[in-house]
Amino acid sequence: MTWQTLPIQAVPAQTFQATLSEQDCQITIRQLASGVYIDVGIAGSPVISGKRCTDRVSLIRYAYLNFIGYLYFVDTTQQGNDPYYSGLGSRYILVYETDS
Repeated sequence: MTWQTLPIQAVPAQTFQATLSEQDCQITIRQLASGVYIDVGIAGSPVISGKRCTDRVSLIRYAYLNFIGYLYFVDTTQQGNDPYYSGLGSRYILVYETDS
């Protein structure tokens, strides 16, 4: 398995581009009252929209979505809390992992 940490910022809303296993991804992360949510698209087509982010749970879990790899948040304090925007990029990291 190989993995990488994606660069995210401690702000309530952000959108960025990332190439993940040759997939041109657009990722939007936003803080709402009930938690942090994520949208992921590949080459302009949505893969997931409005997915609530939780600690160490794959955000894109279904093969029919044609996303290569695993994308998930990790609470680096080992407390297992779900992400909150003020800790993004430091306490809460966004990890991309592949089987290769």
